[in-house]
Amino acid sequence: MSDTGFPPIADAHARVLILGSLPGQVSLRQQQYYAHPNNAFWKIMGRLFDSDPKLSYTERAQRLMQNRIALWDVCAAAQRPGSLDSAIVHASVMPNDFTAFIESHPDIALIGFNGGKAADLYRRLVLPVLPATLSAIHTETLPSTSPAYAAMTFDDKLARWAGVLQTQKS
Repeated sequence: MSDTGFPPIADAHARVLILGSLPGQVSLRQQQYYAHPNNAFWKIMGRLFDSDPKLSYTERAQRLMQNRIALWDVCAAAQRPGSLDSAIVHASVMPNDFTAFIESHPDIALIGFNGGKAADLYRRLVLPVLPATLSAIHTETLPSTSPAYAAMTFDDKLARWAGVLQTQKS
């Protein structure tokens, strides 16, 4: 059985698209991006864009959109026992339709990957099928906000995310 991702959080004026791989089990149960309480995503967004985890999910999503940030996943669906990206069964991955998304969000100037797995899946499954004009969008691989990625401290992750995202605010 495949896990199915969520629709994007985005409005027409998004400048930055942040991509994860596929929602984890806690996120799927709660129907919210990055719902695991130890995932640093919303803590980082809280520091950068006033989208604090204490706000309702709807308010957090609204704050991202107000700051021209869109949020989605590379995978529309995939088989994955558990929540680890390393457990995604590559042959089962169905990528989201990025051609349609980017064409309907023409201000996207940066695609930021929440971790190496999202970047790898995008480069292997999405980039080869994108039209050349869309594949030229700048990309950055950011440190994963997952609690499974403990190689960096929260402050180091925050600094890296801030260095990339703060330049895109205008």
